[in-house]
Amino acid sequence: MTSGEDLVADKGADKGVVAVLGAGSWGTTFAKVLADAAHATGAERAIRIWGRREEVVAQINAEHRNAQYLKDVPLPDSITASTDVAEVLAGAGVVILAVPAQSLRLQLRKWKPLVAPGAVVVSLMKGLELGTDSRMSQVISEELDIPQERVAVVSGPNLAMEIARQEPTASVVACSDEATAASFALYCTAPYFRPYTSNDVVGVEIGGIVKNVIALAVGICEGKQMGDNTKASVITRGLAETTRLALALGGEAHTMAGLAGLGDLVATCSSPLSRNHTAGRLLGEGHTLEQVTERMTQTAEGIKSGYAVYELAGKLGVDMPITAAVVAVLEGKLSVDELGPKLLARSLKSEGDY
Repeated sequence: MTSGEDLVADKGADKGVVAVLGAGSWGTTFAKVLADAAHATGAERAIRIWGRREEVVAQINAEHRNAQYLKDVPLPDSITASTDVAEVLAGAGVVILAVPAQSLRLQLRKWKPLVAPGAVVVSLMKGLELGTDSRMSQVISEELDIPQERVAVVSGPNLAMEIARQEPTASVVACSDEATAASFALYCTAPYFRPYTSNDVVGVEIGGIVKNVIALAVGICEGKQMGDNTKASVITRGLAETTRLALALGGEAHTMAGLAGLGDLVATCSSPLSRNHTAGRLLGEGHTLEQVTERMTQTAEGIKSGYAVYELAGKLGVDMPITAAVVAVLEGKLSVDELGPKLLARSLKSEGDY
């Protein structure tokens, strides 16, 4: 196996055709990763991006750029784009989903008849569905009526602009089927993008979900000009509460110590490229949630997923004080000035006691 040959079931789906649904920064960047991975192995691969906005699609096709999200980063010629989702999905053996988490279910209901039988579906999304508390892999499996063995998740420190610039990055491909995870990891291995594999889908997804909420908290601390001790404390205790939730759902502790846990958390909480960190910083500087939403060009998933995480933690009896404090700020029940004391509000106990 040199380029993921056994990845796709032979049911009218072509592993050499990739549909990327979502023309934002991460969707476009991952399309580039897949194109560069194919080039590195000599494989032929047609990569089609679906986007809602005509001007973005036109620029990808005419100039091989997506300037709104990736500035002047050039895109390989094997990447094309269209606003016609049926055209993008036709015969695609690999379907990459990179749309806002809260809109996924309704979109999948429209797209289901267009997805080729036998295709592998990959989630780039890091959100928890409001109302159902479902992870994105669960939504995909339910709405497309496909087994979990054909649903993979990519997570880790995935700051899109850095990867688009080909700065070395490691990530995680998770799937309940180890062969699918291994095949897709090979399929997306580029000279600058090194995926590891995991069968702990729960842990990988929870790590990617909760880190957005913790990044909001760290961003608020930065906006309030709190010091590095505070931010380091929030990151560390944020990892602890992420781990508590993951374990309660059947995830594995070692996942939280890896790229999809600690790695993603550190990148998202510390980088100005992070949407959730930026949204938190703006809140900390005194902007209202409405003003923050207006200023953001892309979705900060933690703003909406925070509610779902808090709700799920309550159902499971998992103590998540940082998440609770962030949600209280988002709901207007707590001011950012009152946030600090709430962030480390657990009762005194051993640090190792999750």
